[in-house]
Amino acid sequence: MTEIVGYARVSSTGQSLDVQLDKLRAYGCQRIYAEKRSGKQADSRPELQACLQFLREGDTLVISRLDRMARSILDLAKIAELLKAKGVALKVLDQAIETCTSEGRLMFALLGAFAQFENDIRAERQADGIAKAKEKGVSFGRKRALTPEECRTIKLLREQDKYSVPQLAKKFHVGPATIYRALQASAE
Repeated sequence: MTEIVGYARVSSTGQSLDVQLDKLRAYGCQRIYAEKRSGKQADSRPELQACLQFLREGDTLVISRLDRMARSILDLAKIAELLKAKGVALKVLDQAIETCTSEGRLMFALLGAFAQFENDIRAERQADGIAKAKEKGVSFGRKRALTPEECRTIKLLREQDKYSVPQLAKKFHVGPATIYRALQASAE
């Protein structure tokens, strides 16, 4: 017996799956897999993997939008190949795609290419923004635990006063690994 299986995803726990779930139920999905996870790679989404494993020949996988299933051309191509090999049709509700028709397969491929293009453009804009911020002196990442002056003091205390690494860590309120890094940096 063939089934209509739904898959829904949002990127973060603050987002709601309700709209997607309502669409999938309204379409008639008998089984729905849903998760709140980043869409970067399909391999890191357990519900998608369970869904893909469950699907059998003749089943239809229904999603609300293409980007809910895959965020890259590579992932999209892998999933499309798997669905094709299993004999599973794909129905994308908001983009009117059905891979059981030649037109649907063409639209599926085109939308996947456009989605990848959009991701590439977004990544380029992000890189440009980061470069501009660095030019303005914005620093990224975690704040340094020790100042350069504290690193010099650590080196002196270690060499002249024979402080142990645990003693230095306690004195400067940091972990031993931070002390080792400070000593390593001052040795270079």
